[in-house]
Amino acid sequence: MHSINDNTEDSTLNLRDLLMKYLIHWKWFLVSVLVFLVGAKLYLRYSVPVYKSSTTILIKDDKSGNIASELSAFQDIGLFAGPKNKIDDEVEILKSRKLIEKTVEEGEFFIKYIAEGRIKSSDAYGSSPVKFIFAKKSPRLYKTDTILYVDIVSENQFDLVNQENNKVGRYTFGQTVHSKVFGDFTVNKSVLLNEYEEPKPIQKGKIMVAISKLEKVVDDFKGRVNVSTLSKFSNVVEISMTDQVSEKADDFLDKLVEIYNKEAINDKNLISEKTAKFINERLLIITEELGGVEREAESYKKRNKITDIPSEAELNLKTASEFKAEEIAVGTQLRVVDMMLRYMKLNVNSDIIPANIIPSDNNSTQLIAEYNNLVVERDRILKSSTPENPLVVRLNDKINTLKITINESLLRLKASLAVKENDIRNQENLLEGRIAKIPQQEREFRNIFRQQQIKEELYLYLFKKREETAIALAATAPNSKVVDQAYSNGVPVSPKRQLIYLTAFIFGLLIPFSIIYLKDLLDTKVKTRADLEELKIPFLGDVPHSDSHNEIIKTDSRTSAAEAIRIVRTNLEFIVNNAVRDRAKTIMLTSTLPSEGKTFIAVNLAATIAISGKKVLLIGMDVRNPRLDDYVTLPNRGLTNFLSTTEAEIENYIVPQAGYNRFDILPAGVIPPNPAELLMSQKLEVMFDKLKGVYDYIIVDTAPVSLVTDTLLISQHADAFVYVVRANYLDKELLKTPKSLYDEKKLPSMCLLLNDTDTSKGYGYGYGYGVTEEKKPWYKRIWNS
Repeated sequence: MHSINDNTEDSTLNLRDLLMKYLIHWKWFLVSVLVFLVGAKLYLRYSVPVYKSSTTILIKDDKSGNIASELSAFQDIGLFAGPKNKIDDEVEILKSRKLIEKTVEEGEFFIKYIAEGRIKSSDAYGSSPVKFIFAKKSPRLYKTDTILYVDIVSENQFDLVNQENNKVGRYTFGQTVHSKVFGDFTVNKSVLLNEYEEPKPIQKGKIMVAISKLEKVVDDFKGRVNVSTLSKFSNVVEISMTDQVSEKADDFLDKLVEIYNKEAINDKNLISEKTAKFINERLLIITEELGGVEREAESYKKRNKITDIPSEAELNLKTASEFKAEEIAVGTQLRVVDMMLRYMKLNVNSDIIPANIIPSDNNSTQLIAEYNNLVVERDRILKSSTPENPLVVRLNDKINTLKITINESLLRLKASLAVKENDIRNQENLLEGRIAKIPQQEREFRNIFRQQQIKEELYLYLFKKREETAIALAATAPNSKVVDQAYSNGVPVSPKRQLIYLTAFIFGLLIPFSIIYLKDLLDTKVKTRADLEELKIPFLGDVPHSDSHNEIIKTDSRTSAAEAIRIVRTNLEFIVNNAVRDRAKTIMLTSTLPSEGKTFIAVNLAATIAISGKKVLLIGMDVRNPRLDDYVTLPNRGLTNFLSTTEAEIENYIVPQAGYNRFDILPAGVIPPNPAELLMSQKLEVMFDKLKGVYDYIIVDTAPVSLVTDTLLISQHADAFVYVVRANYLDKELLKTPKSLYDEKKLPSMCLLLNDTDTSKGYGYGYGYGVTEEKKPWYKRIWNS
């Protein structure tokens, strides 16, 4: 049972192995990071920076400094009692295409001055040495998409070149240029200098002037303008946009706010202008009528020689005057109502209705104010929309309904006033009976006088309203207040240098990491001892890759492969320790597939044991594909020749290995047609019995177990089996073969040996033993790492 410390140690080892898997490729990470950082540097060097400019404005309403709060002295005449602005509506107006189009047109943002460079061109807004001045912009100018070049040839002259690189002509600065497309224009010098600098002569060179279609430029600016409220409970709106030139963005936003306020003032003045027009027309009529009544009164007095009212009728006339005063007031109201009804009849286009003319009826006044507000709101929306807009249709329906309601209200008021007038007249008739003795002239004069008073009061009323409307027109304030002028802090929002470098650094690490990860993910080959530990088979050791793979280990060999095989020899002693005494310890080597290095291990293991003073016999029993002659020089006869004859002795086929005192080799011999039958013969068993009495160790190179059954046929003669697995060669799926053989105990004392491990990745041996393998060139070492 594992302890907690064991689990912690395993986790630490696994994490360390995981880190080492990537750290051994540090050179690739370094190269990748450097490449990406250099790419980021080049990108930042030649990319055009983009700046953000923003301005904040306060949309005025009842609570935040609107016209009513700034003009509180005029609140008593009720000029500023309209509904408050809706912030969402104002935001949409600020983003409207119509408003942006006016800004682009007035600010001439559809004309771009470009300074051409050797690698990249830049917008010369605010720093261009020339400027186009159009005397009168032709409608075709806004639909033109072309490029002109101004080639400055001297202090006062320039050549004008079209986009086909054809010279249009040579002109003097300030000279009028005639064009059918653009209309008449001049090119002026526009060198901006510091106030402390002396004027400098204009520099020679070519300036590109790009004139773009107004529609295309409006689309571009509309896509870059962003309007948003700073908070849910605030009327402060932020307008921002991005551009390659921060000064251009500042100027555009300032111009946008200026035009927005101008349009808002025009909208607010619309009601007052309509009312003033109506009042002036009525004043002309009333003035003429009042003059006629006064002339009639003068003529009546002269004709009847009337100077004063008889004193004896003073009391009755006083009482009658009260009724007459009321009759005059009612008559005035009836005239006003009649005028409004006639105007309503003539107002077929749902235009503005004069306001504040019916003071005695609050219901009609409120309805007219609501009607006028709806008309103004509809007209404002129509500026950036079409009559088919659902909002416009809904507003028209409300306007028509209100118009009918106002007409009905006026009719009801007229009927009420008529009833009231009739009642007053009845009362006057009673008084007329009381003053029957008053001369007829006095009665007729009073009639004339009454008409004069009505006209005069109506004249004074309209005159007062005209002055109030004039005050409203003169005192109209902008719809917004600028909190902060357009400003850019000079730091580009794109590209962000730190973000670009960080992204490049991350990608520099991510690319090799991903490649290594995918490579490991797709690589199903056996790599390290950890891949074999899951089999629960005893592990003998690992042998690193050797460039001198065809050389046999000598006494003075100090390579990492030689040291590894010596360790394998030592570990084998523990496995074959239980072998029969005074008999050779027989060790067989096999593998799953060919080319896994079992012959290399067998030859060098035998040589290593022989160097230690033991008498060793190496037998080549891979009779189908003998490979011992790749390492040593052997005759073309051996084991198969011995097994196929009846009288030969085994000693006649054993070959001593030169350079070793006690190292013999029994070659595989000629490849037979029936290898399995030869290996099953009784003669083989006799041979092993005889040889085990002569040698200390017998090393047998057998055939791969996954291809033929030869190895299983001779397995009973072995004291131990070394199962060779080649790293980076054998697929992990094929590890089922040694696992099955071990679990079924088909190979005695079976143990695993990992061959051809990669020393450059931290595995293997060879440090501190003197002679090492030949050093590889630097580019191969980098590639292998």
